[in-house]
Amino acid sequence: MEKKKNLIEDIKSKGLQKILAPAALIILYAFFAIFGRNFLSYTTLVNILDSSYYIGFIAIGVTFVIITGGIDLSCGTVMMCAAIIGGTAYKTWGWPMWISLLLIIFVGFLFGLFNGIMVSKLKLPPFIATLGTMMISKGVGSIVSNVRSATFPTRTESAGWFKGIFKYITPDKTSIPTGAFVLFGVAFICYLILTKTKMGRYTFAIGSNKEAARLSGINVEKWEMMVYIVVGILAGVGGIAFAAVYTTVMPAQGAGFELYAIAGAVIGGTSLSGGIGTISGTLIGVFIMSVLRTGLPSMDLQSHYQTFFTGVVVILAVLLDIYKTNQSTQERVLAPSEKYKQSMNEKIEDLKQALASASDDKASGIKAEMAALTKERNHTYSRMRAEEKAEAARVKKAERLAEKEFKQSLSS
Repeated sequence: MEKKKNLIEDIKSKGLQKILAPAALIILYAFFAIFGRNFLSYTTLVNILDSSYYIGFIAIGVTFVIITGGIDLSCGTVMMCAAIIGGTAYKTWGWPMWISLLLIIFVGFLFGLFNGIMVSKLKLPPFIATLGTMMISKGVGSIVSNVRSATFPTRTESAGWFKGIFKYITPDKTSIPTGAFVLFGVAFICYLILTKTKMGRYTFAIGSNKEAARLSGINVEKWEMMVYIVVGILAGVGGIAFAAVYTTVMPAQGAGFELYAIAGAVIGGTSLSGGIGTISGTLIGVFIMSVLRTGLPSMDLQSHYQTFFTGVVVILAVLLDIYKTNQSTQERVLAPSEKYKQSMNEKIEDLKQALASASDDKASGIKAEMAALTKERNHTYSRMRAEEKAEAARVKKAERLAEKEFKQSLSS
């Protein structure tokens, strides 16, 4: 009994979303494997991973921001702006590829720093600040590239060496999704930052209660700025991943990617209220959307169905988060009858434990005492419950009568 109770409490403490997200991923994959056309294949698995990289990186970054109670609507367009500036530096300005890749990360860092300053120093609401940055980054990418697409070198060219980091093609043309190792490596580093470092502890503290964190001596402005820098850097890494997988980057591209990143974090259990979130959950959320994106076409459904179903999943995840938050914040008040029953159950449980180790001559006395307590509990509990129900009915009747008298006084 005690083990079962501990198991239930453990499930509640871990959060229902953390259990549902992996289960949903497995169920979705199995569903498409059964009903989809050619879904259960190595090529499909590679496609799922390929479509997860760039969303995965910005989703990991935006998890930090959401845990603090903020939001970043610019990470998608910042990612594409950084990629198109890096591509322009290579193709138009003649920069070496390795410097162009560093430039992509640096551009992401600058936008992250800009967001961090606006939110932490200038006290702009994160929604408004990052919405403005989203528009600015779209414009900057178009201005720098002169509204031209940036084409990165193919993997057969010497400058296309970075593509092998995210997908290695063997001599017999087999694709190996090496980018998965990069994604998991970055996720592991961010997991360590979030769970083992001062930055991680302060990130959760700010999201749980910003004012309490400030009063406890945490430099809220500094660490709030840091989470936006993290998502900016990871947007740069996502830009490199996008360029490696898709080669061509178009101006003003990226709008909507941030919604998939936020959706991945929320589906994975990150609370929009702040203070709750995991990197592993975010990755699972990202893979759920990638499976949807790849699985629906295998059932001859267009891409807009993926948008529809992703929206449904996000709404369900947020509703579950709201329910979980309400359950944890609402303190349950026990009625006198429930308190009595609880105390009697504890006494009976103690006697059961004593009975297990009692000698034969004492066992009969313990059993008789248990029977007497059980009879007393049932009788007294039933009487108290009946009294409470009668009292509740009396109060409700009095309230209705008072309401009726009040309406009559108004009409007269």
